[in-house]
Amino acid sequence: MIKITGMVALAIGLLLAPSWQSQETWRDACIQRCVAQPMHGDLEVQRQEIVSLEREAARAIQLNNGTYFQRVYSDDFAGTLSHGQQVNKTQWIDVIQSPAVKYESFNASEINVRVFQETAVATCLWSSRSVIKGQHVSIQIRAVHVYVDTPRGWHVISGQATNLPPDVQQPL
Repeated sequence: MIKITGMVALAIGLLLAPSWQSQETWRDACIQRCVAQPMHGDLEVQRQEIVSLEREAARAIQLNNGTYFQRVYSDDFAGTLSHGQQVNKTQWIDVIQSPAVKYESFNASEINVRVFQETAVATCLWSSRSVIKGQHVSIQIRAVHVYVDTPRGWHVISGQATNLPPDVQQPL
């Protein structure tokens, strides 16, 4: 009876040993990543890189050029346009490249970036003057973009745009 109990205990121990080992390996790898890159690089450098990406996006929109978005937006990008329409990366690029809108100017200002590990959230104010169906239109939009730092650089995984009404001076 003691032999059987001992054999069962040994078998259970051998079965569980690899999972303990893999958990310990995972924990050690996690600690090593934190020690090797405690802040994933200089936060100010990362923040400035994202500010530059936000400005580059505004320039690409003004030029109706989707190349920037092909490079920087992730393949599984999910966004919401200022009028509530949800779009994926392809749909977003189609909106940008549409000949129906001709931008006279498109600027990103009030750019704020918060970085946490390999994720960043950028908020900004988009101001544009454009011609749509022969009419001159000026609008302001608040935009939010979520970035993830990948081995190929920062990629936008999500975005939200909200139109600002003309009477935005209200306190709430």
